[in-house]
Amino acid sequence: MNTMRPYNPSPELVRRVVARRGRLHAFETIKPQRTALIVVDMQNSFVKKEGAHAWVPGAAATCPTINRLARGVRETGGTVVWILNTYAPKSDQAWSHFHQELSSPQGDALRSSCMAEGTAGHELYADLAPEPQDWRVRKYFYSAFIQGSSDLHERLQAQGIDTLLIAGTATNVCCESTARDAMMLNYRTLMVSDACSAMSVDEHEACLSNFIFSFGDVQTTQEVLERLGRQG
Repeated sequence: MNTMRPYNPSPELVRRVVARRGRLHAFETIKPQRTALIVVDMQNSFVKKEGAHAWVPGAAATCPTINRLARGVRETGGTVVWILNTYAPKSDQAWSHFHQELSSPQGDALRSSCMAEGTAGHELYADLAPEPQDWRVRKYFYSAFIQGSSDLHERLQAQGIDTLLIAGTATNVCCESTARDAMMLNYRTLMVSDACSAMSVDEHEACLSNFIFSFGDVQTTQEVLERLGRQG
C-alpha cells in the first residue's frame, strides 16, 4: 500500500511561490534529450520489507510509477539513471562522523553489510524495470553530487544534460540531498512527487514544499510526461 497521498501545496505556499517567480511551476518546458531521470536508492535495503536496512513503507508502491516515468523518458530520447547507495571502506574515514557518531555500532554494521556491492540489499528491487541502456551509478554518500560520492555530474555534463527528474527514496534524505546539490550545480531540477516516498507523509510533504519554494520544481509523473510529449 502506498502511504504517500497526492501532494497538493497549500494555497499559502502557492501564493508565495507565484509571488516569487510569477508562476507555480518553474520548468514549464522540458527538452527530452537534455533530460535525465535520476532514480535514487530503490534497492532492497530500502524497498523490500524483509531484511531491509531501513525499510520505507511506501517505496514499493512507487515502482509502477517509476517504471512508467522511465519508459516515457527513454521513449522521448532522455536518459534513465539508477543510483545505487553503496558502502565502501573508504567512506569510513571520509564520513567518519556519520559512521561513528550519528549511527550506533550495531546500526552502522547493519548498514555496511546491507549496502556493500554483491549483497542482496544492494540490488535494485525486483519490481523495477531497468533497461540495458540505462546507467547504474554507485554513490557513497546521501547526495550523488557531493564531492567524492559518484561520477554522475561528469557523466551528465558529457551528455549535455541540464534537466533532472528526481525519483526514489527517501524523499527527504537521499532524494532531497541529491536534488539540492543538483540545483546548486545549475541543473533544472524537478522532484517527481508521486515517484518519491518517505517514512511518513509529513516528511514527504515538508520536503516537497521546501523544495518547490527554494530549490526547484515539484511535478507529478503525469505532468512530467505531458511536458516530455507523452500522454501516459
